[in-house]
Amino acid sequence: MPVIKVEITKQTKEKKKEMIEKLTKTMNEVTGIPEQAFTIYINEYESESIGVGGLPLSERK
Repeated sequence: MPVIKVEITKQTKEKKKEMIEKLTKTMNEVTGIPEQAFTIYINEYESESIGVGGLPLSERK
């Protein structure tokens, strides 16, 4: 069972569905592993919970 983990800021339900569909399709094309075998975990974070370059991501936007 191949697992794909995504760490990202909050996304809409529609965007998550799109990510799941496209990641699964791409990995199937690259590896030849059937799409049904993939499990995808999306971990979402608030932008103030992510630091980049010494600042919260919410302040860098």
